[in-house]
Amino acid sequence: MDKPTQKAARSGRSRAKSKDGGASAQPRSAPARAQEKARQAPHAQQERKQRVLAKGHPAMVDSIAGAITVKNLDIYYVIASDAQIPVKDGHGFGLYFHDCRFVGGYQMTLAGLAPVVLASTAQKGYAALFELTNPDLHSKQGRLIPKDELGIRWERILDADQTCVRETVTVQNLGHEAHDFPLTLQFGASFEDIFNVRGLVHQSLGRAERPAWRDGRLHFVYHGADRLRRMATIAFSPRPDASYKTTAEFQIDVPAGATRTIAVTIELKEQPEDAAADRLNQRPAATLDSLAGKLRTNSEEWLERHTKLDSDSFLLNSIMDRSLRDVAMLRSELGSREYFAAGVPWFAALFGRDSLIVALEMLAFQPEIAAQTLRLLASYQGSRTDRWREEQPGKILHELRVGELARAGDVPHARFYCTVDATPLFLLLLGRHAAWTGDLDLFRELQAPVEKALDWIAKAGDDHGKGYLKYRSMSAEGLVNQGWKDSGDAIVRADGDLAKPPIALVEAQGYVFAAKQAIADLYERDGEPGRAKQLRQEADGLRRRFNHDFWCEEKSIFALALEARGRQAAVVSSNPGQALWCGIADRDKARRSIARLMRDDVFNGWGVRTLAASERRYNPVGYHLGTVWPHDNALVAAGCRQYGEDDAALRIFTAVAEAAMHFRHHRLPEAMAGFPRADFQVPVHYPVACHPQAWAAGAVPFMLTVCLGLEPDAFANKLRIVRPRLPGFVNHVELRGLRVGKGSADLEFRRTKTGAEVDILQTSGQLTVEVGG
Repeated sequence: MDKPTQKAARSGRSRAKSKDGGASAQPRSAPARAQEKARQAPHAQQERKQRVLAKGHPAMVDSIAGAITVKNLDIYYVIASDAQIPVKDGHGFGLYFHDCRFVGGYQMTLAGLAPVVLASTAQKGYAALFELTNPDLHSKQGRLIPKDELGIRWERILDADQTCVRETVTVQNLGHEAHDFPLTLQFGASFEDIFNVRGLVHQSLGRAERPAWRDGRLHFVYHGADRLRRMATIAFSPRPDASYKTTAEFQIDVPAGATRTIAVTIELKEQPEDAAADRLNQRPAATLDSLAGKLRTNSEEWLERHTKLDSDSFLLNSIMDRSLRDVAMLRSELGSREYFAAGVPWFAALFGRDSLIVALEMLAFQPEIAAQTLRLLASYQGSRTDRWREEQPGKILHELRVGELARAGDVPHARFYCTVDATPLFLLLLGRHAAWTGDLDLFRELQAPVEKALDWIAKAGDDHGKGYLKYRSMSAEGLVNQGWKDSGDAIVRADGDLAKPPIALVEAQGYVFAAKQAIADLYERDGEPGRAKQLRQEADGLRRRFNHDFWCEEKSIFALALEARGRQAAVVSSNPGQALWCGIADRDKARRSIARLMRDDVFNGWGVRTLAASERRYNPVGYHLGTVWPHDNALVAAGCRQYGEDDAALRIFTAVAEAAMHFRHHRLPEAMAGFPRADFQVPVHYPVACHPQAWAAGAVPFMLTVCLGLEPDAFANKLRIVRPRLPGFVNHVELRGLRVGKGSADLEFRRTKTGAEVDILQTSGQLTVEVGG
C-alpha cells in the first residue's frame, strides 16, 4: 500500500485498552467513521458492504479445492497441491495464526525449476508430507540430471506449543552418478488479516519492516494498528550458502545413493509493541521424530476417548475415521476451554452456531467438549445493546476474531453477535447434552444465562404477537442475513427478489420450539414444574402458529421464511428439513415436505440442495442458492427420521457417504456444487469450501447416531434404540464404549430386510438398553 493510502487508513482511530482483554482498540467513534466513509468513493463503500457484511461468498480468491490442510490448535497451514505457496496475491494458501496469514508465499525451485509432486498427504491432521521429484535439470557444470532421478521428501509438522512449523527437506540421489544443483526457498510474509486474505477488505492498517537477514535467519516484522508486533522468523540448518532479499539458496552436492537434508523452522510470534523481542526458540532438527510422536500420541489419546465404531463397510469406516480426526484437528482453545473451530481456512475461530451444531453432532461420540463450548459461549453472552456489534442482552455470540482488523475496531468481529439462531441452539445443546450425560449441574451452573437467552428470544419475537424469532440488522455494518444461510442473496422469494426484513426463518422457529421443550424438561427435573409448564405452553403455541403461517400448500412444503408483513418467501429450500429435525411440524405436513425434498429438482444424487433447481434464483455454485451441504443434509435426514420417513433418511445418508468417496481421504468439505449426479458422476467441488469443516466432519457421525435410533435418557440410566436402520452399503456395525450418563454399552447392529437387529454385547454402570421397532 502506498504511503498516502496507508496514512489515511490509520487516521481517525482511537486506540485504548479493550474490555475484550489485551492491548486492543475500541471501535472508532460514529463521527470518525462517518468522516472516513465520506472520503471513500460511493462504489467502494458499496463493494465493501457487499463483500464483508452481506457475504455473497466466503472468500473472493482462487480455488483452494485441492489444498493440503493441517492444523494444530491455533496454528494452521494451507498448502497448494503442488506443495508450494505462491508468492503472489489472490490466493488463500499460507501459514496462519490468530486470524492472520503470517507467511503468504513459500516456493521451492531446483536449478530454477519447480519440483514435480508425486504424492501428498495430511492424514495425521497436524503434519503434511509431500513426495517430490525433479524435472530434467542441468547441474552447475551443465550435465543433465534426468527427470525422476531425485527423490525429495518434504515434511511439515505444526508445533502448537512453540507456535512454529518444523520442516525437513530430504533430497535423495536415486541415480548412479553424483549430482549437484542449487535448491532455493523463497518466502513472502505480508501479515494479512483473514478478511484481507478472503478479499473482503482491501486495506492494511499497519506497517511492515523491510525483510532482513541476521545470523543466517530471515526475519519478517509487522507493526499492527492494534499495537501488536507480529513476527515470522525462519531459521535453517545448515545455513544457506547464499541469501538475498527473501530467498535462501543451498548448493546441493549429493553422491549416488546418498541423501542431503535441510531443516527449516518457521516461528510465529505476536507481542505488544512495548515488549522486547524474544529470541527464536530453536529446537534441533533431530527432535522432529520425537515431536511427531508426541503429537501423534496426543491426538490418539483424544480420539481414544470417543465411542469406537467398526463395520463391514470400508467406506463407512474410512469416513468415520476421517471425520473423528477432523473434529480433533479443529479443536481450538480460548482461555482454558476447548471448542470446535468452524473450518479451515476462513472460519478457524469460535462461531456460536457452528461450534454448537458440531458439538451436538458429536454428543454420542465425545460429549465433554459440548459442556466446554456452552460455558465458553455463556461467558461471552451479550450484556448490553451495541449496534456496532449487534449485541443485545442475552444474545449468544456469532463470531469471535482476534486479528488486527477486529482488534483495531475496523470490523466488529472482536465480539460479533450478528446471528439469530445461536441463542436457541445454545439452549437446545444444553438440553441434548443433559439427555446424554444425566448432568443437571451444568444446567444449574448456567441457569442465569439460560433465562437471559429465553428473555432475548421473547423480545426478538415480532410485533404482531406471533412470537416468531426474526432478524433485522441493527446497523449498516450488520449482516443482511443472520441464519445459517447468511450470504446476502440467500433468502429469496419465488419471483427471485430478495426477502425484506424483518425475516423469520423456518428452521429458526424449529430451534426455538425444540429448545423450549428441552429446557422445560430440565426445569421439571430440577423441581420447577411451573416454569416447565410455561415453556411447554409457549412451545405448543409456537407450533400451532407455525403450521398455519409457514405452510405453503401450492409448494407442498414449508416456506423458507416469513418476510416483512408476514409474507411467505415461498420457495422450495432445504431449510424446512432442519425444522422437521426439531419436531415442530404437523405429521401430514412433515411427510409432504419430505416427499418434496426428495424430488429430483431438490435431491441431486449427492444430497438435498439448499435451493431447488426449479426456483428462479437457483445457482449450482451459489453459496446458499443450490449447493449441497453435508451438515444440512444430516439435519434433514434427522428430520426424516423424526417423522418415520426412514427410507428418505437412508437415501440421504448413502448419497452423502458416496460423495465423500470422491474427496481426498474421504473428507467431506463444507459444501459441494449442486450439479446433478448424472451429469458428471462425481461431486463437483465448491471452489473455496473449507476443508476440514467442523459441522461437515460431524455429519456422518450424527447421521449414524440418528439412523441407528439412539435415544438417550441418562437421568433414568436408559438408552432406547428406536427403529434402527442401516444404509444399503453397510451390513454390520459395532459400537463400543457408547456412553450414556455414568454407564456405557457395547452394541452390535445387523441389517435385515425390514430394518436392523441389535445385540447388546455389554453394559456397565447400571445402564439398561431397550430396543423398539
